[in-house]
Amino acid sequence: MHDNRVLLEARIERVIRERIKPAVYRRTAPLTIASWTVDDEPVPFDAAIGQSYEPFAVGGAWGKPWGTVWFHLTGGVPAEWAEDGTRAELVVDLGFSATLPGFQAEGTAYTADGVIIKAIEPLNSYIPAGNAGEPVDIYLEAAANPNIAGIFTFGVTELGDKATAGDSTSYVLRRLELGQLDVAVWELLQDTWTLIGLMNELPHSLPRRADILHALGRMADALDPDNVAGTAAAARATLVGVLASPAYASAHRLAAVGHAHIDSAWLWPVRETVRKVARTFSNVLALMDEDPDFTFAASSAQQYAWLQVYYPELFERVKKQVAAGRFIPVGGMWVESDTNMPGGEALARQFVAGKKFFMEELGVEPLEVWLPDSFGYTASLPQIVAAAGSRWLLTQKMSWNETNRMPHHTFWWEGIDGTRIFTHFPPVDTYSAEISGKELAKAERQYAEKGVGTTSLLPFGWGDGGGGPTREMLAAAARTRDLEGSPRVTMTTPEQFFQSAHREYIEAPVWSGEMYLEFHRGTYTSQAKTKRGNRRSEHLLREAELWATAATALRGTEYPYDALDDVWKTVLLQQFHDILPGTSIAWVHQEAERNYAAVAKTLGEQITRSLEVLAGSGSHPLTFNAGPNSRDGVPGLSAATAARAGAAKVTESGAGLVITNDRVRVVIDDRGLIVSMRDLVADREVIPAGETANLLQLFRDTPIQWDAWDIDETYKNVGRDLTEASSVAVTDDGFGVRVNRSFGSSSVVQTLRLNGATGALDIHTAIDWHESQKLLKLAFPLAIHADRAASEMQFGHVYRPTHANTSWDSARFETVAHRWVHVGEPGYGVAVANDASYGHDIRRAALPGGGTSTVVRVSLLRAPLFPDPASDQGQQEFVVSLRVGAEIADAVDEGYRVNLPLREVRGAGPVAPLVVVTNPAIVVEAVKLAEDRSGDVIVRLYESLGARARGDLAPGFGWSDVTETDLLERETEPSAVIGRPDRTISLSLRPFQLVTLRLHRTTTENLE
Repeated sequence: MHDNRVLLEARIERVIRERIKPAVYRRTAPLTIASWTVDDEPVPFDAAIGQSYEPFAVGGAWGKPWGTVWFHLTGGVPAEWAEDGTRAELVVDLGFSATLPGFQAEGTAYTADGVIIKAIEPLNSYIPAGNAGEPVDIYLEAAANPNIAGIFTFGVTELGDKATAGDSTSYVLRRLELGQLDVAVWELLQDTWTLIGLMNELPHSLPRRADILHALGRMADALDPDNVAGTAAAARATLVGVLASPAYASAHRLAAVGHAHIDSAWLWPVRETVRKVARTFSNVLALMDEDPDFTFAASSAQQYAWLQVYYPELFERVKKQVAAGRFIPVGGMWVESDTNMPGGEALARQFVAGKKFFMEELGVEPLEVWLPDSFGYTASLPQIVAAAGSRWLLTQKMSWNETNRMPHHTFWWEGIDGTRIFTHFPPVDTYSAEISGKELAKAERQYAEKGVGTTSLLPFGWGDGGGGPTREMLAAAARTRDLEGSPRVTMTTPEQFFQSAHREYIEAPVWSGEMYLEFHRGTYTSQAKTKRGNRRSEHLLREAELWATAATALRGTEYPYDALDDVWKTVLLQQFHDILPGTSIAWVHQEAERNYAAVAKTLGEQITRSLEVLAGSGSHPLTFNAGPNSRDGVPGLSAATAARAGAAKVTESGAGLVITNDRVRVVIDDRGLIVSMRDLVADREVIPAGETANLLQLFRDTPIQWDAWDIDETYKNVGRDLTEASSVAVTDDGFGVRVNRSFGSSSVVQTLRLNGATGALDIHTAIDWHESQKLLKLAFPLAIHADRAASEMQFGHVYRPTHANTSWDSARFETVAHRWVHVGEPGYGVAVANDASYGHDIRRAALPGGGTSTVVRVSLLRAPLFPDPASDQGQQEFVVSLRVGAEIADAVDEGYRVNLPLREVRGAGPVAPLVVVTNPAIVVEAVKLAEDRSGDVIVRLYESLGARARGDLAPGFGWSDVTETDLLERETEPSAVIGRPDRTISLSLRPFQLVTLRLHRTTTENLE
């Protein structure tokens, strides 16, 4: 037989393009269209329906950027459309571009009495219109969201800021009419789409490929181009055989779960996400009415909470499908947060707030963590997940690695404390599958567990900007349920998938430690004010909860449950994986900064009230210490009169200005650089000969793609040291050194002081930043031969190599740390702490005379142009401390010192610690009252050094009993409490163990 494959494929493609697709709608009929433009921010249906609507025609321009236009559509379905195999729909084109839904105009359709029907998206553009002869009366809320993403060329745009987006209309209404859907033609289109997608993935040598091709050829013969509607059924009949041929016995199994990844903010503001949730969830509910097998999973309690507040009727419909087991809340978190940068308590509260909402409002507790798109995964997460009562984790983001491929798709993930959770990466490498032949073949081809496992998860539905599954996707799923040459696709739920995968692969391999994403490394640094706001909010929340608990337990005041809950939810929302990482439009970050300012005001006032209650009336000077360790003679978690250490002296020498106390001697030259830092206790120089510390370095920062997200390793190729200072002088109080310098369009003022209590050198850097596409780092070369560096993360720390022996080590050239990093060699170490930074790079450097030093650099600022062209511009400030002769315990202490300033109050007298722990390795991270409002005190603590630790905890208030709980404060089997001697609690913790204790309070009497 002659090989005419190419010609036959071309023929089939043209038949589909020119004959089948245009025939999906047999007839069309016009509608009467009227419109009303919203002046500013969106309004609810009740406000829109009473407005004055003006006539509007197809072809008219509508919608300024971020604006809203309501269309009122009236008419009737023609009586002659009462034909079997058809149904009436509104067909809408708001002016869609060819790019994906969720990044441009969208709409929500309402009945005349205000019930949401479904949404309109670029690839989901129909609205049910009723039966033949019935009237049509529909309102369409159209959102003119600008297409900021475009085709992801990352060009500079002013559209991300409402103030600069302009007033010109964004879209042209291309189509809005009634259409008579021909079901047989539509089904034929789905048949051909599925078969062509499968055929294109099969080898030319496989008979199955030729069978499909020739069946499609017979389909083209059977279809009369002059009577597509009349011959569609006959054309479909030619494909029955190839569609009925069953899958191979060994075919991979895909557990298909409907999904719609909805970023809680990104290239749109939070207020638009609220509408995206309504649109997407209404689409899902409409599909559930059509397909009884369809299941859908959605994460983020915040998004359900928005629905409950702004769309209560829709929320009740969702709630019914949740009860039916078809609409499935997953993840258990408040939002799909970043996991690298939120503090330990904040990451814990993501689960506390999320699960509490799901259990109380929807009656379900998700057992899987659903984080398909976060930018890497902290090694602390397995323990936090387990402590929240969850069992499984799903993500696919690690498929984005630039250098190394993760070796497993199904595995046990082991965290820093040894806790393991069962984890899955869908090998389809997307959370927005459309169930195409290409995707299914990729999932089967890439699945790493062949031979021991048989199943992977297939999350399908348009995502990022929402939209969700479409009827075309459900049609594809039905056709690939059991289809020769394709994996078997079965609708299921996440829980059913994980239970099945776990059963068949209990002895799955283990991945230990963090899952570092070899991509998006700039997210540790972009949008510095957002990051500072997060860090400050976390520590203010610690203080507010601690002192409010003390005021309640010791003085009997009312605990501010609601106020603290509201603040926590604000902070948790802004830890979403496109807000805290600094990768959203200007609007989002401007709003975040306003929210952080409000958080600081609310918490500041609450802290002041609590301290006044605790201090009482009097003029005695008191210092309140919210940190876990003693500072200036004030025990942790208490108040007393501080015993300040003597201030350092500043003198002049031939080498420059010298700051000295009884522990450290620092020499700062006339360039404002540290040329010597001598540990007087250890009699050891910390700065390598000929090197300089406190060195600001400016690099070109032009990543290949994903501007705000990425730092490419090539940044190191073009940079310069900022060594010119306009002035270096003693501070006005005589105890520090001030350095002024300028570069480009920016200026810097640094103040260097020695801390009398710890001997650490504190460097306060204030920058007026006006650079573009630059990366600013602060460098500290240290005379330390370190094989590895410790970086703080949630409830512990992780070690990373300082060398680049392997491709995995080399790819880890920019890393995340929380409050401190530590480098050391046997017997000696140095800690570098910070108050607002997360990005670091730590590498060895060769010394001229032999040996190596270790260079620690803190990434301070970037200036990417997309998606916010004004990113990081303006006033910025940072505190970085350098503590020599430091062990890990000193680094932990330094992190709390830099981030938790002491508070000065006058009052009646000292306030005893609310709790005391005898072993400083056991750190108290949070003290609060119980979520159930019983008045019990919750104490969350962890082992901080990576070693087994024993100690006693002594409460400073009346208590009768103690129980260990999970993060949701449900009683668990004891693992850390080993005894209760003499009104104390004896503890034994494994390395990095996280422990939550519930103390049952008996009295408000102060038991000093």
